[in-house]
Amino acid sequence: MEQNDTMGDMPAGPPAVVVQPRRRGRTALLIATAALLGVSAGTAVGYGVQAGRPPTPLPALSQAQLAYPAKALPADKAPAPLPASQDHQVRTDGDLRDLIMKRPAGWSDDEDAGALNDGWMSVDGYAREFDEPDSHLEYLLESDIRRVAGAAWKKGAHREANVRLVQFRSGPLAEAEGYAEGQRSYMPWKEHGAGNEGDPVKGSGSGRYYLYPVVTKAGYMPLYRARAVMHRGDIMVEVNVFDTVPIGKKDIRTLAERQLELL
Repeated sequence: MEQNDTMGDMPAGPPAVVVQPRRRGRTALLIATAALLGVSAGTAVGYGVQAGRPPTPLPALSQAQLAYPAKALPADKAPAPLPASQDHQVRTDGDLRDLIMKRPAGWSDDEDAGALNDGWMSVDGYAREFDEPDSHLEYLLESDIRRVAGAAWKKGAHREANVRLVQFRSGPLAEAEGYAEGQRSYMPWKEHGAGNEGDPVKGSGSGRYYLYPVVTKAGYMPLYRARAVMHRGDIMVEVNVFDTVPIGKKDIRTLAERQLELL
């Protein structure tokens, strides 16, 4: 910015007052120098005295007495292993397809469910069931997904249902629980979810089931959907029902509770 030429015609103001710092007296300087010399001398003397002393032996190491017995318990006193019905690891380490509920009465297998191959689903095939399959696949791989099993059925002309068991590798993080919570977190949204809070699945802890609002489009039949999301241990469970007529809460709740019983 250019300065204004008229500023040179303005009367000069009062002269600026220069404030100089106060000089410290000679006494303060001598005191500071003496203190520094005293500290240095004391440190040197202390090191000299310590160097002339014999080393002090360290105390002996000690520890509390071990809590476990020195010998193994006799066979007749050792606790019996948990039965398979109570050992979660034994149940989920087997064939995951065995934990899918039996086909409900009145339903038939849906042979057109192309994502399934003898009851198994590939991880990328499962991820393609979501709106953003690439990012969903990346999340599943980062969460150390192990395998996916599923089933698909149909009833009447238009009703369809499917079950997905998504198992993660066991570790310090509860990945299945976190994944289920993430799926439930967007369900209250209208854009991608059901637009409501859903209802609790009895005996599931935090599991819930939802009824979606009907989707209508010119030239197509109306689409109704219900969904349940829950988890048990390292397995996230998803149950879906689709139809062209309204789906009752009892329909999805019954399937969800029946599937939960097997886990």
